[in-house]
Amino acid sequence: MLQVVIVLLLVVTAVVEQVLQVRHDSTMEARNRSLAVAQSFANAPGTAAALRLPDPTAVLQPRAEAARKATGVDFIVVMNTEGIRYTHPKPDRIGKKFVGNIGPAVAGGTVTEEVQGTIGELVQAVVPVEDTDGKVVGLVSAGITTAHVGGAADQQLPLLLASAAAALALATAGTALVSRRLRRQTHGLEPHEMTRMYEHHDAVLHSVREGVLIVGGDGRLMLANDEAQRLLDLPPDAERRRVGDLGLDSDTAELIASGRMATDEVHLVKDRLLAVNQRPIEVRGGPPGSVITLRDSTELRALSGRAEVARERLNMLYDAGVGIGTSLDVTRTAEELTELAVPRFADYAAIDLYDAVVKGEEPKPGDALRRVAFSGVDKGAPLYRVGERIRFVPSSPQGRCLVTGESVVEPRLRESAGWRAQDVERTGRILEFGIHSLITVPLRAGNLVLGVANFCRSEKLAPFDTEELALAEELVARAAVSIDNARRYTREHSMAVALQRSLLPRSLPEQGALEIAYRYLPAQSGVGGDWFDVVPLSGARVALVVGDVVGHGLHAAATMGRLRTAVHNFAALDLTPDELLSLLDELVGRIDQDETPAENTAPVTGATCIYAIYDPVSRRCAVARAGHPPPALLGPDGAVHFPDVPAGPPLGVGGLPFETADLELPEGSSLVLYTDGLVEDRQRDIDEGLDLLAGALESAAGGTPEQMCAAVLERLPARPSDDVALIVARTRALGADQVAEWQVPDDPAAVSDVRAKVTRQLAEWGLDELSFTTELILSELVTNAIRHGRAPIGVRLLRDRSLICEVSDASTTSPHLRYAASTDEGGRGLFLVAQMSERWGTRYTPAGKVIWAEQPVP
Repeated sequence: MLQVVIVLLLVVTAVVEQVLQVRHDSTMEARNRSLAVAQSFANAPGTAAALRLPDPTAVLQPRAEAARKATGVDFIVVMNTEGIRYTHPKPDRIGKKFVGNIGPAVAGGTVTEEVQGTIGELVQAVVPVEDTDGKVVGLVSAGITTAHVGGAADQQLPLLLASAAAALALATAGTALVSRRLRRQTHGLEPHEMTRMYEHHDAVLHSVREGVLIVGGDGRLMLANDEAQRLLDLPPDAERRRVGDLGLDSDTAELIASGRMATDEVHLVKDRLLAVNQRPIEVRGGPPGSVITLRDSTELRALSGRAEVARERLNMLYDAGVGIGTSLDVTRTAEELTELAVPRFADYAAIDLYDAVVKGEEPKPGDALRRVAFSGVDKGAPLYRVGERIRFVPSSPQGRCLVTGESVVEPRLRESAGWRAQDVERTGRILEFGIHSLITVPLRAGNLVLGVANFCRSEKLAPFDTEELALAEELVARAAVSIDNARRYTREHSMAVALQRSLLPRSLPEQGALEIAYRYLPAQSGVGGDWFDVVPLSGARVALVVGDVVGHGLHAAATMGRLRTAVHNFAALDLTPDELLSLLDELVGRIDQDETPAENTAPVTGATCIYAIYDPVSRRCAVARAGHPPPALLGPDGAVHFPDVPAGPPLGVGGLPFETADLELPEGSSLVLYTDGLVEDRQRDIDEGLDLLAGALESAAGGTPEQMCAAVLERLPARPSDDVALIVARTRALGADQVAEWQVPDDPAAVSDVRAKVTRQLAEWGLDELSFTTELILSELVTNAIRHGRAPIGVRLLRDRSLICEVSDASTTSPHLRYAASTDEGGRGLFLVAQMSERWGTRYTPAGKVIWAEQPVP
């Protein structure tokens, strides 16, 4: 009875403890499960987005019900932050207030509580739904009734009661020793349970898709399921044999026999890749030995390899999209394609284009091609080099590609007779070098075939296949568009450069007032409107002009030509710099207003200009500028300064007058005119640029104008971002021995005295042979001034490259050349002057006018 009482007390205690534990475990299980389900649903993709929809119930109710059935909870409720339900297992409860505490969840926390809900006593959890900014946009609650979780107690009580009955029987019968022995042998299981467990374990062991081996401590195979026998190709009598006698490869047999721990070690067994895991079993209280699991990863590795190849190809296409076509240069674009392809896709890559394409023209089928780009893993490959002209035979892959416009793949070059016919000697050396496979793809842009792209393989033993051909075509298609864009740009750029250079002066006119050197550098991208000119004027004077039309391209170059022509015409009128700039300002304003820009071209929005007139007799220089950088002046002493020339508005703005600055330039001074591209760019402002210009001029002081130009341009990048026009003019002066001046009385009798003085002066200069014509010219001009002009009247002779005769008076009336009738007594004087002189004209001054005529000096 004592044993029975003790056993009963133990049994009752165990049952009570078990029931309490089960209830506690049920409650904890309900809490954990409801919280896990609520958090999973709240963080599921699309939950936060669905809460922003006009009708969240339509989207969330099906999902919530599916999740509820899958997880075994009794409800999943989605609600807004005010507790109004969007979902519920009972649709009539949707839209009503949620029963429970939602305050902590609205604040971003979680709530787990036991409540008496609409479906009974339950444990529920409430968690927030947060958007990407961490804001709570809704709540999710999941709950499960304790009755549904507590079913585990019913499964454990039979075993507990059976144990209690067995204990009572043993205590009553006094068979404690036998009961203890049997329970130790059977692990407390009944015979039918042992039978069922063995059947289940055996079924599971031989049904799983992983091989399972049990090896004893003596190195013998104790158990091998069906999958293990298949994977290792074991003999039927493998069990109880030593691992080394099973015919396995040495690495695998050594691993199994060692008993060491292993995790996903890959071993090649026959033609399979097996992932092997091994764990010793004695560490868990079992007998000595180890358990090994085997998993066939051959197909997985193959799939992974194909996925990796696909990913790499996508990366290549992405890199091609961002890395090809970064410049509008045909050759550089082709180089970018070859650099991308080697070594990621091919061991060698080459681009062959028609010569016309490189020059910006449309390709001409039948012409030879030129190799413009090449990349390879070995620079010593016996392939055509960059710059070589190639004419492919029709039977070669490239020849067929050019004719048909279709790609060609030669997986085995040794078997390609057409390819070998291109150059038997060279192709033989290529095969000896190890190149064995080729893909040729046409570079197509619309209906034009620009050339071919060649991809060769040598180090990679596998030949090119159809999938790689598709990748090559995609890469080449992207590059072809960029190459064609570069070709079109090259054509337009060449046309613009040709137009611009045709509009710029090809040589400087002969004159003796200035020693001039100049430079012009086109911009790195596009052709601009920078220009310069040197215009000889009357009286041995010279005009210098530098301008810059805003914008780039053909329109800017054409506008520059129009302005240069206008300057020539206005300069022929002997206008002052400010008057000439005013006329140019009106012209640019009319161009802006009257012209409609063509498609894809920018309108003219103004121009800048600086105009200077240098007189070698007075050594004075009149300068005016319209929005242009100031001139630089290098004195004979080597000092550089920037004269204060008033900065007028750019041409085309209008509304403000221009001012002329009058400078005195010592003989040997250097006047430097330039455009803003010389002193401005994106890396420095104009002040820094002017300092650099001054430093360059000072370093070249004492040198020739050519040396000064070279010194200035050395400070610039090889290809500036804007056009650069530069003029360096060193001044000369006409000495007193080259100038003769007289004042003439307002009396016709004074003409003879003028002729006498001119004759004596020409004799001193050694120009006696010009005496007759000079006397005749001055007689007519002085007579006209006396008759039709106003005093004072002056005469001036200049001996320079030509003999210049000038007659000045205070009248502003200009004489006109006309043909006199046979009955007229006069009117032939200017006609004789025009016939005797090389050129003649009228120049207006603040005091009146000057009529001049030039004769060549013998």
